[in-house]
Amino acid sequence: MPVKYSDRILRIKPSATLSISAQAQSMKAAGKPVFSFGAGEPDFGSPASAIEAALDAIKRGETHYTLTNGIVELRQEVCHYYERRFGLKYEPAEVLVSSGAKPIIYEALQALVNPGDEVLLFAPAWVSYLEQIHLADGREAVVDTAKTGLTPTREAIEAALTNRTVGMIVNSPSNPTGAIYNEDTLRMIAGIAAKRDLWIIFDEIYERFTYAPAKHVNILNAAPEARDKTLLVNGASKAYAMTGWRIGYALGPKELISKMGAIQAHLTSNAASISQWAATGAVKSADADVDKMRDEFAKRRRVIVDLINAMPNVSTREPEGAFYVFMDVRNCPVPDDVEFCRRLLEEQMVAAVPGSAFISPGFVRFSYACSMDNIKEGMARLRKFVESL
Repeated sequence: MPVKYSDRILRIKPSATLSISAQAQSMKAAGKPVFSFGAGEPDFGSPASAIEAALDAIKRGETHYTLTNGIVELRQEVCHYYERRFGLKYEPAEVLVSSGAKPIIYEALQALVNPGDEVLLFAPAWVSYLEQIHLADGREAVVDTAKTGLTPTREAIEAALTNRTVGMIVNSPSNPTGAIYNEDTLRMIAGIAAKRDLWIIFDEIYERFTYAPAKHVNILNAAPEARDKTLLVNGASKAYAMTGWRIGYALGPKELISKMGAIQAHLTSNAASISQWAATGAVKSADADVDKMRDEFAKRRRVIVDLINAMPNVSTREPEGAFYVFMDVRNCPVPDDVEFCRRLLEEQMVAAVPGSAFISPGFVRFSYACSMDNIKEGMARLRKFVESL
C-alpha cells in the first residue's frame, strides 16, 4: 500500500528559487556553462568580524545547546542595532533568534493563524509566504500592486479584506521587485491594520540594501502605535552575506515572541551556537562590510537595468532596494513566464525564476547578487535568446 500523505503536504509547492538554483548547480556539475541568476545570495564572503567571533567561540567551547530564543549576547546586539538604526528600543526578551528568517515567519504564522484564516499578501510576493500560510492551514488574500506602481492602495487593500482576515505580511524592500514602501504608504497600511485589528509581519531582511534617493522606512517609525501588533523580521543572511550560517531574528511583543519560542523549542531547540556567535560579531562590527556590498550592488543594478531595457520586447523597473530586477516578458512570443525560463535555461544556460512563483505571471526575476562579469555575459545571452523568439 502506498504511503498516505497529509493534505497539507500535498498542497505545498517546492520553492521555485531553490529549485532553479539546484537545477543550475546540477548542470554546472555536469560541465555546462550555466549562469545562475536564481537564488538571492550575495557573492561576497562573510565579514571578518563574523569569522573571528565564530573562531573565538569554537576555541571557548561554545558548542552546546543555547537558550531556545538565542544567546543573550546576540539578542542584546540586535536590540542595540535597532536602537541606533531606527531609534526603536527593545529588550532581549522581545527578540527571537532562529535558523534563518524562514523559520521565524513559519513560527509566527503557526502562532497567529487558525485553519481558514486569511493573511493579506501584496503581490508580487516572496514565494515562501504563500506556502507558509498554507502550512498553517490558512488562505492568502492577495492585493495585486502591479497596476499601481508596486505600491498598494487603500482601495485595493480594503477590497481584499474579509471577516476572515487576521493579519498581513509586508515586505519592504521587496523580494522580488526591489520596491520600497514610503512612510505615507506604511502609515496607511498600519492604519488599516489598527482599524481592522490585524497583526503585521514586517519583513525588512533587505533593509540595508537601498539605493539613493530611495530610503528604507521601518513601519514602526511611520506608525509607532502599531508596535503591540507588529513583528519585525530581519537576519544575517542578506546584509552580512551569511546565508550559510542560517541566522534570522525577530523583534516583537514579548508574548508573541514567547509563543514562537515555544514552537521553536519543539522544532530546532535553538539556532546553531557558533552561527549565533558569528552573527553577534557581524551585527556589532560589520557596518563597513555592508556599505561596501551596497555600493557594489548599486553599480550592478545600474548595469543590469540598462542592459535589459535595451532589449526588444522586455523591460524592467529600476529597483529601489534589495538585489533583484523583475523583468516584464508579457510582450514576448512565448506561452508564459514558466516556458520563458525553461527555454532560457535550456537554450542559453541562463537560470532565472518565473514570476508565477511570486503570484505575478508574465514576469521573470533576476538576482544581481553575482559578479559584474556574470551579469554582462548573462545579459548578453538573455538578449540573444529574446532576439531569437
